[in-house]
Amino acid sequence: MNDIRQWVREAIRIIEADFQRSADTHLIPLPMPGLPGIDLYLKDESSHPTGSLKHRLARSLFLYALCNGWLKPGAPVIEASSGSTAISEAYFARLLGLPFIAVVPASTSPEKIAQIAFYGGQSHLVDDPTQIYAESERLARDTGGHYLDQFTYAERATDWRANNNIAESIFHQLRFERHPVPAWLVSSAGTGGTLATLGRYVRYRQHATRVLCADAERSVFFDSYVSGDRSLTLDCGSRIEGIGRPRVEASFMPEAIDAMVKVPDALSLAAMHYLAKRLGRRVGASSGTNLIGALAAARRMIEAGEQGAVVAILCDGGERYATSYYDPAWLKAQGYVLEPLIDGVAACAEEGQALPGVPWAEL
Repeated sequence: MNDIRQWVREAIRIIEADFQRSADTHLIPLPMPGLPGIDLYLKDESSHPTGSLKHRLARSLFLYALCNGWLKPGAPVIEASSGSTAISEAYFARLLGLPFIAVVPASTSPEKIAQIAFYGGQSHLVDDPTQIYAESERLARDTGGHYLDQFTYAERATDWRANNNIAESIFHQLRFERHPVPAWLVSSAGTGGTLATLGRYVRYRQHATRVLCADAERSVFFDSYVSGDRSLTLDCGSRIEGIGRPRVEASFMPEAIDAMVKVPDALSLAAMHYLAKRLGRRVGASSGTNLIGALAAARRMIEAGEQGAVVAILCDGGERYATSYYDPAWLKAQGYVLEPLIDGVAACAEEGQALPGVPWAEL
């Protein structure tokens, strides 16, 4: 028992030392001439060591599992993921010298599979995206390992009061801006953990900031939010990797959210391409989803005669999607015609025109 406790102490020390070597992520202002009085910022989570927002989650999940006594020396760590969480978890597993197995949909981009392997992880591909949970549980039983289960534990593993969580970081970085307390924070939902952190933090700190969830087309979160039915399911996975779920995950906390939008996948991809052009570098599709949410919130503010700041999460970089979202042949094969939609996003951001086809819901 003493040997295990010593191993846990050393594992936590290693993770904390890694955290101290990492700088905070950037908050990027993005001028929007068509939205006067609104200051839009992007919280760029792609600058984490593993390139995505999921680096924060992976660190929290490993610390949570270690402190709960769930991880053991040499025992495999297993996760169900669409890729980005698995990449970050493979990184932390390698830090601790633990085997790592990612259970991912077979449709996951080859670039993500390669990054999991780069950090020493193994990818276990599943044809049916809805079966990644059951397959992860089976592998944990068969190998004597531990299933981290991000979809259950994301909201409780993160220290939402402090510890430089993403909300605390945003408010710290805004403190010298024109609007230091943002009107809206915008994030999409994968596990729901980031939204839970944002919503809890603004309430805990007594800010008037509202939290908007931008949901993907093939996802049950929006419909569950509107209906209150957590039993909703789909028989297919999301086409926007990293966000949208075929079931309502345990970490999705609708009471912590002030509003939701449902973003068509084609519009998410169009916003991704628009944002990549504005920034001069590629971003992931979920960042496009979040940009549409931010534009929707900004337009509602203008219609209400309000001014203020809107912060959207830039979840990851676009290098992971070179053979899919950024490949013209792939887009054509999927039936996407993005040019008119890209022009529409530009017209909204730069000329103040409306964004059609984006349902909004508030409880």
